[in-house]
Amino acid sequence: MRYWVSLILIVVAVYFGGPWISRHVPSEYNPFTPLAITDPPNLITRYKLRQLDNNPHECLAALERAQKDGAIQFSSAGDMGGKCPLINPVRVRGFGEVTLSSSYLASCRLALSSAMFVGQVAKPLASQELGSRLLKIDHLGSYACRNVYNKPDARLSEHATAEALDIAGFELADGRHLTVLKQWPQSGTEAQYIHTLFAESCPFFGNSIGPDYNAAHANHFHLGMRWFGFCR
Repeated sequence: MRYWVSLILIVVAVYFGGPWISRHVPSEYNPFTPLAITDPPNLITRYKLRQLDNNPHECLAALERAQKDGAIQFSSAGDMGGKCPLINPVRVRGFGEVTLSSSYLASCRLALSSAMFVGQVAKPLASQELGSRLLKIDHLGSYACRNVYNKPDARLSEHATAEALDIAGFELADGRHLTVLKQWPQSGTEAQYIHTLFAESCPFFGNSIGPDYNAAHANHFHLGMRWFGFCR
């Protein structure tokens, strides 16, 4: 409810104050400026991300700007048919100097949100809290043509539309390998890093689901694009 009230206020402000906003408001708070990979996950940024769902060309342009800035490496993957078709998916290959256990298919907005999360949270937090550079992200995949929990009577999973990424671990430049499964139930700086990562992922995605949600997520974070603000 709060989201929709805020969205209505944004629309009213845009309608009546558009010219003034364009001239005087910083880009991260300006609904008229294109999304930047460095924009914080405030209400305006979330609004811009949602708008990109209906504008694939602008979404791709935002990804290309991010790639030019070195925040992400990706390529267009081409449309896919079948039971779980994909329109305008991309293949994400890394986030700047942060590599991946393997490339993965993603919707444009998942790719953008992931790059923003890695660049604004995962990378700087590793240096600040653990004293080492984030080197690699280990994941369990994104696209999978299946129902939720593989149940025959369930709805299609976010993975069936490449709108979710399952992250399992992080490798640091000093050789440490942190995993959600190992660090989540522990205490100390490494466990705190994992917990903080999960908590701060929530504003960048529609839903963040972790080990406290159920046993199926004991070893990974599910970061998806559906809904708004679901974080458990």
